[in-house]
Amino acid sequence: MPELTTFPKGARPEGATSEQDASRKVREMFTRIAPRYDLLNHLLSGQMDKHWRARTARELKPILEQASAAVLDTCCGTGDLAFSLARRGEARIFGADFSHTMLVRAREKSAGQRSGKRAIPFLEADALRLPFADSSFDLVTSAFGFRNLANYEAGLQEIYRVLKPGSTIAILEFTEPAPGLMGDLYQVYCQKILPKIGGWISGDGVAYAYLPKSVARFFRPLEFVEQLQRVGYVNPRYQLMTFGSVALHVAARPR
Repeated sequence: MPELTTFPKGARPEGATSEQDASRKVREMFTRIAPRYDLLNHLLSGQMDKHWRARTARELKPILEQASAAVLDTCCGTGDLAFSLARRGEARIFGADFSHTMLVRAREKSAGQRSGKRAIPFLEADALRLPFADSSFDLVTSAFGFRNLANYEAGLQEIYRVLKPGSTIAILEFTEPAPGLMGDLYQVYCQKILPKIGGWISGDGVAYAYLPKSVARFFRPLEFVEQLQRVGYVNPRYQLMTFGSVALHVAARPR
């Protein structure tokens, strides 16, 4: 496939010819796989996706414990990270995603998870054009959705805009392990096994062939640190999980 020049680094589903076309194809893909999305997340990760989200929430606990804090989970999908964040404190949690079918599932799950907590509002919104005023949030997060944005730099800039000065961005994403035994096993799993299982259960082989390709296309951890710095974030850092297959990136908008 020839290199496209009509849009910058970002998600590139098969056949996308522009930034807008890539965004549309990603939305359509997640609309198709929404009914089996949670099942496949848990199955294909061996239930580790729950651990990754819980660990992220623990890392952000000092912010989440502040009742006055406002937190936005972008690309929230069916809401699993938003629920993990809500369980860790008293902050006000908001979820946003541009896939209507994902949000329907998130709202259904929210009705059964309140347990005395404030209900989480789930809003239909594009992460590249968030419907919030400048400097609205104390924390903005994303779990396994940021790499699906059609323009990564624009996504970071939009998060920067809605963060209060001095506040935190936290991006949890898949990454490819370093070369070696684990890297080789990861490649076999992602290239051979995951697409077959995902395609069989979801009925959408195209979507589950795209997902590992999107990980390969995304920044490596140090590259993402550099990208955060280029956008203007300060004190970027990351930690790897599960043999280097997942990275949590945390940085701040300067005061």
